[in-house]
Amino acid sequence: MIKASHLWPGVPLALGSAVLFGTSAPLSKLLMGSIDPWLLAGILYLGAGAGLAIMQWGRSFVGIENLEAPLHRADWPWLAAVIVFGGMIGPLFLMLGLSQTTASSGSLLLNLEGLATMAIAWVVFRENVDRRLILGAGAILAGAVLLSWSGTGLRFDTGSLFITAACLSWGIDNNLTRKLSSADPVQIAMLKGLVAGTVNLVLALASGAVLPSASIIASGALTGFFGVGVSLVMFMLGLRHLGTARTGAYFSLAPFIGALLAIIFLHEPLTLQLLAAGVLMTLGLYLHLAERHDHEHVHETLEHDHLHVHDAHHQHDHDGPVSEPHSHRHRHQPLRHRHPHYPDLHHRHGHG
Repeated sequence: MIKASHLWPGVPLALGSAVLFGTSAPLSKLLMGSIDPWLLAGILYLGAGAGLAIMQWGRSFVGIENLEAPLHRADWPWLAAVIVFGGMIGPLFLMLGLSQTTASSGSLLLNLEGLATMAIAWVVFRENVDRRLILGAGAILAGAVLLSWSGTGLRFDTGSLFITAACLSWGIDNNLTRKLSSADPVQIAMLKGLVAGTVNLVLALASGAVLPSASIIASGALTGFFGVGVSLVMFMLGLRHLGTARTGAYFSLAPFIGALLAIIFLHEPLTLQLLAAGVLMTLGLYLHLAERHDHEHVHETLEHDHLHVHDAHHQHDHDGPVSEPHSHRHRHQPLRHRHPHYPDLHHRHGHG
């Protein structure tokens, strides 16, 4: 039987990812005066990787079975590309860009990540898109641009080119991560955090950065665990259910969430600019929630491995009893039916 709502659990996961990442922005701002920005990026990623590694170890220690599908040999090239684009090239270009452009231009250009993610998903990977989705994504991105606009204009210089390249790298990263969305998201986020965090940390120290106090390191690591690690796990689970374009659009709400939390906890002023951005983003969120993609479609033969239950898309036999949910390699037979759906693991078909 088809799940009760096509919004569950993908939309809450994508929004939760945006909330955690948005929360990390004002928390990182509190730490920025006491630590080199590049070094902080390394500590955030290492905190994410180390925290998830402890969680993995703790789960095994208490005997909690990991039901997620493991990484297979065919996944490793995709994981390597995700680490390179999302954990190494993206942060490096961002640091180079911020060192050569104004903060206002940098903030505005960072909103290109969401646009790059959605554009690559639609154009390269042929995810389905309709007018309501385009309008919703446009409203969310307009709100993000308005939120970071300083009124002084945008100066497109060498620094801007670097930041644009960083956003493109993260857009590629988000779309490549979709290739891994059927595997264990905790394992993937852990490896990405440990490798990328180590690289950023070594490069920052090599460039002359000095380690701060233990309390600052601990605060940065804890912020990274939730704002980068747990957020990335939720983002990957969102990809599994919504596809890249929609998950990226919901994630674009993060700047507004960060600004809202900055008002509440850092006592920053509530401006007309923030209110207008909130209206635009609320409109975009409504348009996405109201989207209903429903048509008769055909599932071709597909063989893969992921966590699942025996629903309308998983009608296969087992040798002996199994628990729900579970993961194993299974084959989908051709199937034609109609129901509301997103471009998830089982609905990656194009439209004319």
